[in-house]
Amino acid sequence: MTLERKPRSLALVNDSTGEVVWVAELQHRGFQVRDALTSRRQLRRSRRNRKTRYRKPRFLNRTRPQGWLPPSLSSRVANILTWVKRLSSLCQITAVSQELVRFDTQQMQDAEISGVGYQQGTLAGYEIREFLLFKWNRTCAYCGAKDTPLEIEHINPRSKGGSNRVSNLCLACLPCNQNKGSQDIKDFLKGQPDLLKRILSQAKKPLADTAAVNATRWKLYESLKKTRLPVEVGRGGLTKYNRTVRGLGKTHYWDATCVGASTPEQLSTAGVNKMLIAAIGHGTRQQCRTDRFGFPIRYCSRTKFHKGFQTGDTVKAVVTAGKKAGTYVGRVATRATGSFNISTPDGLVQGISHKYCKHIHKKDGYFYAQ
Repeated sequence: MTLERKPRSLALVNDSTGEVVWVAELQHRGFQVRDALTSRRQLRRSRRNRKTRYRKPRFLNRTRPQGWLPPSLSSRVANILTWVKRLSSLCQITAVSQELVRFDTQQMQDAEISGVGYQQGTLAGYEIREFLLFKWNRTCAYCGAKDTPLEIEHINPRSKGGSNRVSNLCLACLPCNQNKGSQDIKDFLKGQPDLLKRILSQAKKPLADTAAVNATRWKLYESLKKTRLPVEVGRGGLTKYNRTVRGLGKTHYWDATCVGASTPEQLSTAGVNKMLIAAIGHGTRQQCRTDRFGFPIRYCSRTKFHKGFQTGDTVKAVVTAGKKAGTYVGRVATRATGSFNISTPDGLVQGISHKYCKHIHKKDGYFYAQ
């Protein structure tokens, strides 16, 4: 079993035959957790300001335990462990390969910060190139060309004092790179102010995702070791090298099949379909719903199950008569009246009776799609 870094792809590979059995991309909900905690903190502070306006501050010298992670990051680790345990219960897993990547943010800010020798070898430049490909969505920054060879381009040319900082790098196709040459980007895009503004803002995009990977990599590694399975680690540059040598396209799930030195020389990918797994959580424990100012407007039902269903179940409803006749598949939101809402890929369908609904998958905190 192999794990890729972001958005944390999973793959089951038979090392003896090279057959890729199963691949999936797992989307985390770290930003949702962060936003929920921020909202709760704002409401709590507002309430305290109204009711305990003159309470004395407390200073208890509180400390966090060693290895503590914010909830938004610990949820990423928990999602991976959940799927490692699920897959272990369904098939015989003998070892785990993890891409123990570390994005060196100092190296990205200054490519020569630790000497030229840092970048030498077969995998020289793969880490920064991979980051730029992800940051610029594998398209030319100037013309938006896709599926064409892209080159690393200095926004502010080196001949005019430009540096190798990642904030001064972008991707350009060969014609755009040659047309720009040593021109200043403001001169090159003089007649395209909107494009100029977009490129400059994109170049200064923060490294929040890379910081999250750096913060969770060792926590995930230590947690995987507790499963008592052999854990192999590999770097992102080696993953890209393995994928390129084996002629696989750039996708996160193909990256997951090529993690580590144990990757088979030949991979059989015929008939493999990617599964999309999105962490959606288990609902909320709020006792009431609030307006945009934080004041309660209605209470939440204390009953989770209605007519044998609960909010979050995946159902199939075959409506045989009426204005809403048809077949609907998606996540259900239940009501005590038995009239449910179903979220389908085509939109929200309201007022479907529970009599037409059948379970496809009961809620487990994840959403699945092909």
